[in-house]
Amino acid sequence: MTERSRAMDTPPSGSYEEMLHIVEELDPPAGHRAELIRGKIVVSPGPKLRYLKVMRSLRHQLEPHAPAGHEADMAPFLFAFPGSQRAYGPDLHVADESAFEADGRHADASALSLVAELTSDSTKDVDWLDKMATYGQIVPVYLLLDMRIGEINVMWDPSPKGYRSRTNVPFGRPVRVPAPFDFELDTSEFGVEEYVDREVEQR
Repeated sequence: MTERSRAMDTPPSGSYEEMLHIVEELDPPAGHRAELIRGKIVVSPGPKLRYLKVMRSLRHQLEPHAPAGHEADMAPFLFAFPGSQRAYGPDLHVADESAFEADGRHADASALSLVAELTSDSTKDVDWLDKMATYGQIVPVYLLLDMRIGEINVMWDPSPKGYRSRTNVPFGRPVRVPAPFDFELDTSEFGVEEYVDREVEQR
């Protein structure tokens, strides 16, 4: 597998339920994940190892402010968006614990209160376009961390046409995570120089 996302050849006439079942049954290579995007099954690399520190910081800061009964996790669980016929495995999610009591391999996206994606060259198009449009209809808060330029984008207030509100700050500055979390996120540990310089060197 390469560092780029790869769409699998799948029957064009497959229903959403059939495609979702295929995604659930896949066993992607270590470090990769399978998602259903634009009617295609896409296998893409997961977050880079050096992003783990950022993801842990996000989780630890989000957990005390999560809605009652919601948990923050970095496990690559699949969330289904039947209205958009998508299924994503976000880098980090905060969701109602009850969503994981079902006997299945995917959770309903309506359980999500927040998703976070750490985007790089291999995933930026999907994270900025397809996922933002889909999350923007149902997920209360979307954190998009651009690891190439060292910036965090916070989007909230979902609607049928997408998020109504958005703000962004460079790593190192605090940023407000809106309701239902409502707190100042400290990005000083995100290591702007450590991460961004390496991304630039690899291009």
